[in-house]
Amino acid sequence: MNYQEDEITKLQAIGMALLCVRNTCIEHIHSGIEPQSKTGDYSDVHVVTPYGEIPWNNVSRITDDEMREWMKEVVNKLYTFLIRSNDIDFLERMTIYSQQATHLWEDPKNLTKWFTGKWDNGSEQVD
Repeated sequence: MNYQEDEITKLQAIGMALLCVRNTCIEHIHSGIEPQSKTGDYSDVHVVTPYGEIPWNNVSRITDDEMREWMKEVVNKLYTFLIRSNDIDFLERMTIYSQQATHLWEDPKNLTKWFTGKWDNGSEQVD
């Protein structure tokens, strides 16, 4: 892959992450008050329920129904993105919007050993 192709691929990855993952129902789940921790590891935070307290680190932060809804939306948006990947007007709109909304994001990294079965101690390695 040459430099120009790599830059286009980075823009597409950022656009897909923004449009197909972040700008979904996960935003509703993410909204609200974030708990604060004096210890920094959240061991001092507990959720109070009618059935007792649950340590924050043991709380599921997304329900099965929310996860199912989110995954359906992500799959549908990724599918639509891939179908429209040859639509120049769509790609231009996506590029302009994602560049404006993600200008502070880091550049994507190529995880060369991701999904190849070649992990060293389970970590994802970057070139």
